[in-house]
Amino acid sequence: MSTSDTPRIRTRFAPSPTGFMHVGSVRTALFAWLLARQNHGDFILRLEDTDQKREVEGSDAHIIATLNALGLHYDEGPDIGGDFGPYRQSDRLAIYHAWAQKLIDAGRAYADPYSQAELDAFREEAKTSKKAFLYRDHRPENPPAWNGSTPLRLKSEPKAYHWHDEVMGDLSTGPEVIDDIVLIKSDGFPTYNFAHIVDDAEMKVTHIIRGQEFISSMPNYLNIYEALGLERPVFATVPHIMAESGNKKLGKRDGAKDVLDYLKDGYLPETLLNFIASLGWNDGTEQELFTVDELIEKFSLNRVQHSGARFDVARLEWMNGQHIRLLSLGDLAQRVETFWPEEAHTANEEYRTHVLTLVQDRLKTLHDLPTLTSYFFTDPTPNWQMVDDNKQLSKLNRDEQVSLLRAAHSALQHTDFDANSVQAGLNQLLETTGQKPGILFSLIRLAVSWAPFSPALNDTLAALGKDRTLQRLEAAITSA
Repeated sequence: MSTSDTPRIRTRFAPSPTGFMHVGSVRTALFAWLLARQNHGDFILRLEDTDQKREVEGSDAHIIATLNALGLHYDEGPDIGGDFGPYRQSDRLAIYHAWAQKLIDAGRAYADPYSQAELDAFREEAKTSKKAFLYRDHRPENPPAWNGSTPLRLKSEPKAYHWHDEVMGDLSTGPEVIDDIVLIKSDGFPTYNFAHIVDDAEMKVTHIIRGQEFISSMPNYLNIYEALGLERPVFATVPHIMAESGNKKLGKRDGAKDVLDYLKDGYLPETLLNFIASLGWNDGTEQELFTVDELIEKFSLNRVQHSGARFDVARLEWMNGQHIRLLSLGDLAQRVETFWPEEAHTANEEYRTHVLTLVQDRLKTLHDLPTLTSYFFTDPTPNWQMVDDNKQLSKLNRDEQVSLLRAAHSALQHTDFDANSVQAGLNQLLETTGQKPGILFSLIRLAVSWAPFSPALNDTLAALGKDRTLQRLEAAITSA
């Protein structure tokens, strides 16, 4: 927790606007957001758009929409401003050039005089010699003055490095991986390697959380920190999210789809935050369901695991069902407004709310609502194939099935239609017919709903009402 003696914790999420937001990107944002909120610090959104060729139009708006939809609201960003802007790297070119000039003045940066053909020749030479290509092996003795039309490179100082990572622990590397990397490209834009270090320093970022793919670049980052005379922030490297098979990094073919698509498919924002937080983190207990407030309270970087976390769609679906059950009926009613089947919009709100109470415990996603409720609003078409496909019901021939439905129709004609009276009537019908509940109740349920799932039979019939229930039983009998 921050005190008056420690700097205010400031974290950032710094994506490139090159496509949709997948779970890996959101996890990085979530961990940074949780750390900031837990310590009453600041969470920053910065758009790293220095690679203009890879930028996808509309991605910046998409990133903002995704964070807002998930409730990961930031304190500073390109659309809301802040004291350390601009928050879009393409608007910060003068800042990078000023920092680059400091390195030039200190003799720690120089213009790259080589053509692409010459660089390719150096690489081929290293390959032939079976050596790793290092640009510093070809550092020019008298480089020309940098005029902005050629790349600017760091004049590195190769050395061994040791550093601490809040997740990975104490790490080290030798001098052989340090190289004269590009700081400013020939188009005037900085590389990520240079720009993010400048930005984090200017924006007073204290904690940097990022993916495992950046860890190999850390020695060169540390070389730049030293060249600029900057103190190191706190580093935390999170492991990859793995595909369900567990043997490769999650990709688009494995379910790494746009996070907004999960919301459109009926997953709750709090489910996604809970699920994504659990991909590589736990609080050391058996607890699986966390509210957002609990995540803020319990999150810690030292509980993030070193190894990759497996993306499990079945667990995501289970977790979503559990979070749906935690919602108040009023909250759920608001969230499902766009998921009702078309026919439901002509029904009154009281009836829709009653139906919602019956299916809330069966919803795995909000997208399940039409399948679970459409028969409450419109008469379904009889489909006896569903009866024939039922293992228990198929033991009876059609005449026996119809005979049971006739008995049910007769018994229910003389039953009050509140849920308790309907249950009493159904129990009496079991005694009269001598059938098992698994057969009799399943047959009646199908005859009135023709749906793969439904709530408890007495609740379903009571909601439909006597007239509609009897009409559907007659329709089923007639169509047999």
